[in-house]
Amino acid sequence: MTTPRPPLRLGTRGSPLALTQARMVAAALSAAHGLRDGDIVIVPIKTSGDRIQDRPLAEVGGKALWTKELDRALNAGEIDFAVHSMKDVETIRPPEIAIAAMMPRADVRDRLIGAESLGGLKADPVVGTSSPRRSAQLRRERPDVTITLFRGNVDTRLSRLNLGEADATLLAAAGLDRLGRPEIGAAIPTEVMLPAPAQGAVGIETLAANDAVRAMLAAIDDPATSACVLAERALLAALGADCRSPVAALALLDGDTLSMRAEILTEDGTECVAGDATFRAGHVEAPGRLARDLLDRASAGLRALFTG
Repeated sequence: MTTPRPPLRLGTRGSPLALTQARMVAAALSAAHGLRDGDIVIVPIKTSGDRIQDRPLAEVGGKALWTKELDRALNAGEIDFAVHSMKDVETIRPPEIAIAAMMPRADVRDRLIGAESLGGLKADPVVGTSSPRRSAQLRRERPDVTITLFRGNVDTRLSRLNLGEADATLLAAAGLDRLGRPEIGAAIPTEVMLPAPAQGAVGIETLAANDAVRAMLAAIDDPATSACVLAERALLAALGADCRSPVAALALLDGDTLSMRAEILTEDGTECVAGDATFRAGHVEAPGRLARDLLDRASAGLRALFTG
């Protein structure tokens, strides 16, 4: 197999977090393959999701807003591979594009900025978020909460919070840690707020037919992260979930056994159906069985948010 010739072009969104994650991937590849400075070139690409920040994703095209421009660049040969936050990657991907590797997963929890805990929020709080999952879980825990739309990168959301547009907001712990800001916010236990599927994971995609690049990327794949995230994404696929569906899931690997917890919620958080399953890593049917169990126990109204 021919080794790809540098410079290799790494595509990424242009946000500070995305660029940090791209540099992390470039460093891992350089270490694995003995590459020199300049052998990997980071190519920032502005996505529709970065441009459109005043509406929920569901109103303007869903998670494809984070990927379609990078997909186009891959197909056009403008980049050799692309880096994504896996929780932002739509469940069904084009057949010509493959998830080739995942970096070791970081902290999966959410952090609350503005109070020490959900119980510590003032009465009738306003919380900024654009996530249906976070909104539903917040409403379940704090029925007095009012949700206001917060989108944008970390600094944009923190700035809006500092301007008094909300009493609190939620951000992924992994992103704050990668940006070197671990002191911001209070981590919420996963027993209180189960994270989004694939939260905390960074994935690298390339063309499915590009065997040389796929082999190069395989050298930095973290098998445990891949096993857990692929199982969580299989659950999403079986649920028929999209960016409007309040769903949370977390798989943990112990040896060759995966333990997965998952929950689906109504948008107002008044109904939550939770379940768990234990199965062998790579068992392709097990996440689907858990998904069917959740849907079978859900009301018609809750099921209508899925099976899309």
